[in-house]
Amino acid sequence: MNTCHSCQHELLIGKPVGRRDVCPFCSADLHCCLNCMFYDTRAPKQCREPMADLVREKGKANFCDYFVFAESRADNVHREVEQSRKALDDLFKK
Repeated sequence: MNTCHSCQHELLIGKPVGRRDVCPFCSADLHCCLNCMFYDTRAPKQCREPMADLVREKGKANFCDYFVFAESRADNVHREVEQSRKALDDLFKK
């Protein structure tokens, strides 16, 4: 499920997100880094797509051709926690 980065409401998106599309609940831009699956604060330029140009305002609409709407951030965080926990268990043979 897709969620808005700003208000965390779940969104039903049946088409590609355009640069001018906004959240129907809070009017935040949807085609922005904070909603993209490549957004990663630990990566260079905060983007895991190496060919993407630098975007300075991560919460504003942009023209990035690599944009793909991310799954829910809560789902991603939960998945990362579980993967990290499994890796530690495997490391210590638990």
